[in-house]
Amino acid sequence: MNIQRFALVTGGSGAIGQAICRTLAMAGNHVYVHANSRLESAQKLANELTQEGLQASAICFDVTDPIASQKALEELLALGPIQILVNNAGIHDDAVFPGMSAEQWHRVIDVSLHGFFNVTQPLTMPMIRGRFGRIINVSSIAAIAGNRGQVNYAAAKSALHGASKSLAQELASRGVTVNVVAPGIIESPMLGQVFPKEKIEQLVPMKRSGQPQEVADLIAFLASDQAAYITGQIISINGGMI
Repeated sequence: MNIQRFALVTGGSGAIGQAICRTLAMAGNHVYVHANSRLESAQKLANELTQEGLQASAICFDVTDPIASQKALEELLALGPIQILVNNAGIHDDAVFPGMSAEQWHRVIDVSLHGFFNVTQPLTMPMIRGRFGRIINVSSIAAIAGNRGQVNYAAAKSALHGASKSLAQELASRGVTVNVVAPGIIESPMLGQVFPKEKIEQLVPMKRSGQPQEVADLIAFLASDQAAYITGQIISINGGMI
């Protein structure tokens, strides 16, 4: 059984984020449920987990703001080292490239890529000093196969792939692993509006969408002691789409 560790999940208030937070908490970690504009949802989840006898608390800051991120992380580190980091924060702002605005491009890049730097960089030295760390970056099938209308999103997430592989090499000898999880079509409240059941059956060999819990289980494994020899990998979870 894993010893208790502190885990930070950015974008912890969404469907996948909530599943990740719950699964990491059930594994015995104290989970910081991060949100930016949805603090009430993060606080609600943290309260639910606490009531179930698990350890969790909510935290709010904008990952695109380096100063706010640094301040929030310093406050968390004062309570103890963060050994598990799941960079799950990300946004969509889709448009075909000829009609994409500069604001759409930069906003998506800011959250997924610059947010990764703003949160991860301050936490790497504490992980190195503790000789243990798990950094898991949540990407997308769009970063591997591309997707119409998501040039900005695919660019941001595929950049995470290269960053993760490079960072994994830097930290491998220090007991810190860095991996990417790239989900395909995952169940969410909005999924039916984007992918009707017939379309999912056409695109996915398994003929169904994935469940947030399935993504969370993979991430929890990568965060565990059992995954100590896995680093620098991009692991797809997409029902056989590619």
